[in-house]
Amino acid sequence: MITLGDFSHIEDQRILITGGTGSLGKELTALILKNTQNASVVVYSRDEFKQFQMEQDIPEGCLGRVRFFLGDVRDAERLKRALDGVDYVIHAAALKQVPAAEYNPFEFIKTNVMGAENLINASIDRRVKGVVALSTDKAANPINLYGATKLCSDKLFVSGNSYSGAHPTRFCVVRYGNVVGSRGSVIPFFLRRQKDGVLPITDKRMTRFWITLEQGAALVLNALRDMHGGEIWVPRIPSMKIVDLARVIDPKCTTPEIGIRPGEKLHEVMIPSDDGRQALEFPTHYIIRPDTLWWRDEWHRSGQEVSCKDGFYYGSDNNDHWLDDASLRNMIADLDLPEARAWAERNGLGA
Repeated sequence: MITLGDFSHIEDQRILITGGTGSLGKELTALILKNTQNASVVVYSRDEFKQFQMEQDIPEGCLGRVRFFLGDVRDAERLKRALDGVDYVIHAAALKQVPAAEYNPFEFIKTNVMGAENLINASIDRRVKGVVALSTDKAANPINLYGATKLCSDKLFVSGNSYSGAHPTRFCVVRYGNVVGSRGSVIPFFLRRQKDGVLPITDKRMTRFWITLEQGAALVLNALRDMHGGEIWVPRIPSMKIVDLARVIDPKCTTPEIGIRPGEKLHEVMIPSDDGRQALEFPTHYIIRPDTLWWRDEWHRSGQEVSCKDGFYYGSDNNDHWLDDASLRNMIADLDLPEARAWAERNGLGA
């Protein structure tokens, strides 16, 4: 189980979150404000209305610790201005929709790849202490353009540690799969389609990793505290079968198989076998080490890690942790979504 650790490393520090009005950005902001006395947050994003909405939800006593900064990661000069005085960065800004990437490839490259380069350069120039970049399972052995741009981004951030030279800035990557209940994910889709009596499934063999928003935020903050630079952090989280999810939501619904969509995988992969020989296993996560001598020589070992065997592979299909029906029901009932609350009440799981 991934849990929040100590917050002393960011007390009295300024943390900038790119894409800060998204679900993860809002969760991280809330956790930082709640668990520190003097840490401040800079929310960097493009949409002024989302910033306005987010500001309304911040406790009045904490408003002085949050600054909203309009900007795009494509704009290198704006990033440099926003990073003035910033100690740490959490990079959550990205274009993410797989079909949109296939139709608008240059736009995804500008944001996900060129934006990463802009942030790396600006962070080094502003002498930021540490940067954690958010990745995705789709960056492991990518089969679509979105995954390819995120793989490129991951490699840029890993290599950024060498590029920084004598500057103190260090970079690492956090990679995880589906966030339960996030926009565009299957649970809200199934809950909406339940009333039709039909829950379409692309392939009945399909499996997926699942992580809660709270666990994702905890992993990011823990990586920000413990990173040496150059690592890719991968959480140890449960898998589930999509057919089991459909059955738990409503066993009376039919589940027609409609075929895998372009760019979609049958199973999600977090650590491909080619990266397995570089992986270290910890109680709550894995770390993929960069294949560089400086990292191996300087990294401080905790004594908890175990080197994974050559060819180790971590996918949603070979996972040793699977969600059972009770866990699935509780996971759905805990979502902060109107359709999830209605479903929980109908199934006797409401508060």
